[in-house]
Order: sequence, then structure tokens, then C-alpha cells
Amino acid sequence: MIEAYFGDGSRFGVSIRYGRQVVQDGTGRAPALAREFVGHSPFLLTYGDILVLPETYQQMVNRFKQDYFAGVVTVTRGEDVTKGGLNFFDDQFCLTKLVEKPSATQIAQLQAEGWLKPGDPAWYNAGIYIFKPDVFQFIDRLQKSSRGEYELTDAISMMLEAKFKLAGFQIPGRWVDVRDPEVLARLQAS
Repeated sequence: MIEAYFGDGSRFGVSIRYGRQVVQDGTGRAPALAREFVGHSPFLLTYGDILVLPETYQQMVNRFKQDYFAGVVTVTRGEDVTKGGLNFFDDQFCLTKLVEKPSATQIAQLQAEGWLKPGDPAWYNAGIYIFKPDVFQFIDRLQKSSRGEYELTDAISMMLEAKFKLAGFQIPGRWVDVRDPEVLARLQAS
């Protein structure tokens, strides 16, 4: 459906190439499919089931250009963080910590440690990123998680440990995750 609509991108003034993750072994392996195409340039990565307003992408680029960031991680509020990543930021809204699909026990521990305070927003990973090619060195080092997958969030955590600066960006306006067929059906009906 996406390839049929966008084609090679020429009618939009961009170049689009497609890659397929034949083995579905996590979000951490998919970016490597773009390594050759990306070369030494920053790139935008979005999970295929995430929909946002078109202007969101330019706003992300603007945030990326504000400082010498290695990447941008998008977030939204009001989602069940146990189904995705829980993100923490400093006062400049730069990422300081990321916990993938935290359990109730992990959330309680984060609260006890002062990471998650009453009244603070729970920043849910919105599944759209900008990265410099530096991310590939961390993707190459990924090990399977306890869920048996290669997690992009593990590569992001390694970047933080290596002192790479990652900007946060709150998705303005509408954000929809269409991974569930009922969500897609509701969107099509509206």
C-alpha cells in the first residue's frame, strides 16, 4: 500500500527506496536495512504503523538542528507505557533514560528512585526518530532482549551510556498507532 502510493518518491521531490525486514526479530534490526542508502547523512526512521500530521516531520528536523544532537526521539502522553517505551528527559528536554515496556514492578521501582514523580507526565515513545549514522555502531552491538528481540531502544540506551546527546520532541497534534486492526477500522470509518 505504501509503495503503491509513494513509488520512488519522484512526484514528491524526494528519493525513496524500500527495504523489507524478512525476519521479524525486533525494531533494532530494521534500521540496518537503510545503512547503505543513508551513508553519512542523518535520516528519519518511523515505525510503519504510526500516523502523524505531515508537518510533524519538519518540526522534528527543526528540533534536530537546534543543537549538536545525535538524534531525536519522539514522545506523546496519555498512552499505556507498558506497551512501549517510557522516556525520561532533563530540563532541556534531552533524553536521559529509556525503559522499554516497563512492568508494574519496574514502574514502582522508577517511582521509588525518583524517576517517575506524581504529577509528572509519563512520556510514551511515539515511534518516530531522527538519527545520525552513529546509531549503526550501537545497532551492530545489539543482543536479543529477554523478549527474544533486538530492540532499537537498547541501541538508544547504549547511545545514552556513551554520552551521545538525544533530543526529545513531543508530537504536536494527532498521533495514532494503527497496529491494532480495530484502531485502523475506526480511522477508516471517521
